[in-house]
Amino acid sequence: MTNSTATATRRKLSRVRPSDIAIMAVIGVAMLICLIPFLHIVAVSLSTKDAILSDRVTIWPQGWDWHAYEVVFSDSRMLRSMGLTIFLTVSFTIISMIMSICAAYPLTKERLKGRSFFMLIIVFTMFFSGGIIPDYLLIKQLGLLDSLWSLILPGMISAFNLIILRTFFSSIPESLEESAHLDGSSHIGTLIRIVLPLSMPVLATLSLFYAVSRWNGFMDALFYITNSELYPIQLKLYQVVMNSMVTDLTAQEGASQAELLPEGIKAASIMFATVPILLAYPWLQRYFVSGVMIGAVKG
Repeated sequence: MTNSTATATRRKLSRVRPSDIAIMAVIGVAMLICLIPFLHIVAVSLSTKDAILSDRVTIWPQGWDWHAYEVVFSDSRMLRSMGLTIFLTVSFTIISMIMSICAAYPLTKERLKGRSFFMLIIVFTMFFSGGIIPDYLLIKQLGLLDSLWSLILPGMISAFNLIILRTFFSSIPESLEESAHLDGSSHIGTLIRIVLPLSMPVLATLSLFYAVSRWNGFMDALFYITNSELYPIQLKLYQVVMNSMVTDLTAQEGASQAELLPEGIKAASIMFATVPILLAYPWLQRYFVSGVMIGAVKG
């Protein structure tokens, strides 16, 4: 049994081509490039202040100090921003998926008049936009400044996600929908009972795309939100980092009373804003690759 196992192992190794080894090496290097900075932030957030100031922290915590997380979790403003961001992300994802589905499904029907024109307009928006100033003036004239709707309505539908969803819907056999119509099902009923259950991989993938884009977005909040009680977590994190940079400059210029924000608190704030969205990936991982590939290739 041992000899047969060794023989099988040698055969598998003999089938490995140099190109496969090169590809695995490139992927491994890319993985380390992405992983090492993340591990460094984790290590800094869990290290003591002396270890951070002496620059002894690499990818492993030095001293294991949880004080930075205690400071972050005791900050009511951070907790309020986190709760607001979770509500905003969930609401944005649900609304965006409903609008994308309602736009993509009719575009799969050949009897829709002007379908090619509509698709041309949608693709046009992927390459050209009005710009930041017209967007701001539009939001201002609509009275949406200092409103959560200013963070939802402008990015409610992504042209890229819409095209992926339309392509997936087009791959569903027409015979299934025709059978449903013969049984008396309406278009909405067919969409809900047949099309959407068959589209779970792409729906989960696009939901993840929408959720990540909204969770990580802060530029629109920076432009449209001035009320600190409506700051999402990414804008709050941006202010924490920028305030620490200003404090560093003040300290370097000789202001003895400048209170330096510890690097550990900044790192803990980054982890506080990053970990929740990372937890969503394992839930949707099994749909991720299949949803993207099917929606991009079929049709």
